[in-house]
Amino acid sequence: MDAKEYLKACLKTETVDFTPVQERLQDTGNIRLLHAAIGLCTETGEFQDALKKAIFYGKTLDRTNLVEELGDIMWYVAIATDELGVTLEEVMDKNAEKLAARYKDGFTEKQALERNLKEERDILEKK
Repeated sequence: MDAKEYLKACLKTETVDFTPVQERLQDTGNIRLLHAAIGLCTETGEFQDALKKAIFYGKTLDRTNLVEELGDIMWYVAIATDELGVTLEEVMDKNAEKLAARYKDGFTEKQALERNLKEERDILEKK
C-alpha cells in the first residue's frame, strides 16, 4: 500500500459529522478537562525533554527547570481535580490505597502484570 492508498483508506474511517463533538464541547466541564489533559501532555513532555537532553545529549540537568515544569503540571492537575470535584489529597489517598492493594508485599513484575482490576476499581469508587 502506498501513501496515497493509505490516506484514502484512513479517510474512509474519519467522521465528517462533528455535530455530536460540537454538542459535547458546549459542556464547560469537558472543555476544562480537555484543557487540563492537553496541558498535562505538554508540560510532561517538557519535563521529559529536559531529561532526554541531559541523559542522551550530555546537557547539564537543570533541576530548577524540572521543578518549574512540575509546578506547571500541578497547575493542570488542580484544574482537573477541581472539575472532577475531588481534592488532590483524595486522589493521592486513593492511589496509595490502590497501589497497596496491588503490591501487598512490595512491587513485583508479576503483580504489575496480573492486576486485580475489579479490586482496584472498588477502591477508587469507594467514598
